[in-house]
Amino acid sequence: MTQAGRQGSPRNSSGRNSTGQNKAGRNPAQGGSRAGGAGYKGGGDRPFKHPKPREEAFIDPDLQGPAGEAADRPASGDWKQGKPAARKPGSRKPGAGKAPGTPGALKPKPRSAAAKTFGTRAFGGERFGQNLGAVRKPSRKRGPRGDVPQSEMHDADGIRLQKVMASAGVASRRVCEEMISEGRVEVDGKVVTELGVRVDPKTAVIHVDGLRIQLDENMVYMVFNKPKGVVSTMEDPDGRPCISDFVRNSHGERLFHVGRLDVATEGLLLLTNDGELANRLTHPSYEVPKTYLVQVRGPFPQGIGAQLKSGVELEDGFASVDSFKLVDSTPGHVLIEVVLHSGKNRIVRRLFDAVGFPVLRLVRVKVGPIGLGDQRQGSIRNLGKQEVGHLLASVGL
Repeated sequence: MTQAGRQGSPRNSSGRNSTGQNKAGRNPAQGGSRAGGAGYKGGGDRPFKHPKPREEAFIDPDLQGPAGEAADRPASGDWKQGKPAARKPGSRKPGAGKAPGTPGALKPKPRSAAAKTFGTRAFGGERFGQNLGAVRKPSRKRGPRGDVPQSEMHDADGIRLQKVMASAGVASRRVCEEMISEGRVEVDGKVVTELGVRVDPKTAVIHVDGLRIQLDENMVYMVFNKPKGVVSTMEDPDGRPCISDFVRNSHGERLFHVGRLDVATEGLLLLTNDGELANRLTHPSYEVPKTYLVQVRGPFPQGIGAQLKSGVELEDGFASVDSFKLVDSTPGHVLIEVVLHSGKNRIVRRLFDAVGFPVLRLVRVKVGPIGLGDQRQGSIRNLGKQEVGHLLASVGL
């Protein structure tokens, strides 16, 4: 092939093997475009184009460098030629460097309720028992903290209050001191805010956020999931299965049951040696609610629940339930949840007999704030300290 033919071939005209022409066409500083110098639509190669300027990023005035730097910075894509504003690594969001509470600052992520209360709640680190949350009791009007005479509850021969609380498992001593300073601790019904107060653990009554702290280590509180056929007594002269057959009391304390369940009824039965608590739980004036699951034959017509709530006349007077809820329904059977505070003998069975639906199975699942949960039938467990506090608070102790 001749020299002219080599120069006119498509391979050479594109300039790919001609290093001199390629450099001249790609370098705008040397003037012009690639070989041929023609426009884009005129039949030649593409002319060189400046890159499209990038959008200007947001610059926080509070994060700029020296004064006056923002005014000298151009409003084009060449702003990066100046000194960039100082930013922390990984901080890309506008307002990331501003102090909390200032205009334009990022809002802090809200912590969950569990993160706020864990460690500062009474018995918050307790792994034993159920977590019942805060104590629900009516708020009392208190006078100013300065009017509370701290010296009246101070016992020079006693133990520091924060040490007593920490020994009872409320929290660490440092957290207990914070609770006292925040006015969350009561001793004998009076708010304590001084850290130097000493108390006698044998006689002092201490509450934290309304939760009673049981300082007597000899007190026992248990929950028994009674099976069907067990008599609600500690001893039975007829030799029938009773509560003592399931209790393994290694402390030698005499336990007694709170209330009764008939032989055919299953569920929760409280056992304790705290006589004052047992008396209040069974006294009708404290109206401790009890929750039952009732199984009857279906179908269950409408209006029976309203009748049970309004009241049914029995042989010993009128009786009613506090709440009525249909839980489940299967062919031939209905499961109902009722709550009532009456402690009359066989009250649930007699109520359903009066409306024409005899009880097939009856299980008590809750007494006051204490519930069975997933506790297996025939087992006994000790209540946690938080559960004991809630149980005491439910009857004003």
